Amino acid sequence: MDNIILAQPRGFCAGVVRAIEIVERALEIYEPPIYVLHEIVHNRYVVEDLRKRGAVFVETLDEVPVGAPCIFSAHGVATAVVKNAKQRELQVIDATCPLVTKVHSQAQRYAKKCFEIIIIGHAGHPEVEGVRGSVDGVVHVLCSPEEVMALAVKEPERIAYVTQTTLSVDDTRDIIEALTARFPKIQGPALSDICYATQNRQNAVRQLAADVDVLLVVGAHNSSNSNRLQEVGKLAGVNSYLIENADDLQDEWFANNPNVGVTAGASAPEILVEGVVQRLRHFGLATVKTMQGDIEKTNFRIPVSLLNQSKKSPR
Repeated sequence: MDNIILAQPRGFCAGVVRAIEIVERALEIYEPPIYVLHEIVHNRYVVEDLRKRGAVFVETLDEVPVGAPCIFSAHGVATAVVKNAKQRELQVIDATCPLVTKVHSQAQRYAKKCFEIIIIGHAGHPEVEGVRGSVDGVVHVLCSPEEVMALAVKEPERIAYVTQTTLSVDDTRDIIEALTARFPKIQGPALSDICYATQNRQNAVRQLAADVDVLLVVGAHNSSNSNRLQEVGKLAGVNSYLIENADDLQDEWFANNPNVGVTAGASAPEILVEGVVQRLRHFGLATVKTMQGDIEKTNFRIPVSLLNQSKKSPR
C-alpha cells in the first residue's frame, strides 16, 4: 500500500499559469514597480514571490500612480474599474482568466435583453463582484437552493443565470435544478461552460478518497476552489485538511500511519506540494505515487501586446 498518493490533476490551472506569466513578462518589459489590482491569484507564496521581484499589489486604483502599468487579476474586474483605469491613463494589462471573461460576456448578453441576472456563487468573492459590476440592471447572487426559494424577481419569465468559475457542475447542480423548477423559462449557459479545472480537481479528490485515510489540500484559505476540495474530501468521509504549506502539518493527523492523499487548489504551485511530501517523510510516510487521472492540455496565451514588446527604459 502506498503511504502518499498525489492527486491527478492538481495545482495550477491554465488561467493561473497565464496570469502569473503576464506579471512575470510585465516585470521583464517594464521597470519595476509593476502594479497589480488585488492578488493576482489567491496564493500567498505566489504573491510574495512576485512582490519580491517588483510587483506591488493594491486594493484600489487610487494607489496606482497616473500612467503606470497596472495588471488586473485573474478574477476579473467591474466595468467601473476599467473606466477608472482609463481616466487615470493607466497602462492596463488584463490577466482575467478567459473563462471568467466568458462569464462576463454571458451576463452582459443577458442584461442587454433586459433580463434579471442571477450569479450562482459567493457574494464578496472578487470574481463574483467583477461579474456583478460588469452588467447594468438587477443582479442577484445566491449559493444555495434555499436562497432560490426566497428569491424575489420582477418578471419570472425574464431571468438568466451565470456561475462563478471556481464552482463545479456538482456544486451548482442542485441550485440550477431549484432555479429551473421555480422558473421554467430561466436561461443559462451549457454545463460545458463550467470551469474544466474546478471539475477535474474535484473528480480526482472523489477518486482519491476511496484509497486514503487523510486528505491534504494545499491552498490558500481565501481560495474558493481549495476550500471546496476540502469539502469534497469531508463529504467522502475522509479526514480533510486545508493547509498553506508543510508548516501547517500536525503530528496527530498521522499518528496511526494513515494513507495520505495530497492535492492542491488551482492557484497553489507544485513547489508547495513537494514541500508537503518532504515533510510527510518525517512522519514515516515514505512511499509516493501519483494516481491515474486526466492530463490537462488547456493553454491560454498571454496578450499579444506583451509578446510583441521589448524591455522598456525606466519610467
